[in-house]
Amino acid sequence: MTVRAMRSTAQRVQALQAEAKELENEILALVRQQAPELLGLLGVGPITAAQILVSWSHQGRFRSEAAFASFAGVSPIPASSGLTNRHRLNRNGDRQLNRAMHTITLIRMRLDPSTKTYVARKITEGKTSRDAQRCLKRVICRQIFKILERSDRNRLDNVEELAQAA
Repeated sequence: MTVRAMRSTAQRVQALQAEAKELENEILALVRQQAPELLGLLGVGPITAAQILVSWSHQGRFRSEAAFASFAGVSPIPASSGLTNRHRLNRNGDRQLNRAMHTITLIRMRLDPSTKTYVARKITEGKTSRDAQRCLKRVICRQIFKILERSDRNRLDNVEELAQAA
């Protein structure tokens, strides 16, 4: 009975893995259709890109890059006291978007040489590794915001051109 139960469990795991792969391929196709520029960024895969697009929703939802960063939970919050001047992590905002940003940050810190030098520079400036990671999340958020704003404008221009041609 144990062998039968293990075999049944293994078959279910394989079926679920195949289904997950199919769904990921569908998500990849949708992301390529909406914002292919996101997939060009290091650390951004189909799942994180999909989460970013879901949280982004549409152009004009955020009035600025700072508002998007605050929504993502990557904006710094002042935590100064007396002569100490520091910031802490923002625990508010869209937690799934924050998790996507965190995943991108970890991948870049591990693989990207320019990110490694950025983090090393922040640490030599006197920041802790967590503070350096917070700063890096903010930089990544700024980069993603610019890409999303640009891609939405390009999509709107294409729609307007099609409308004028018709």
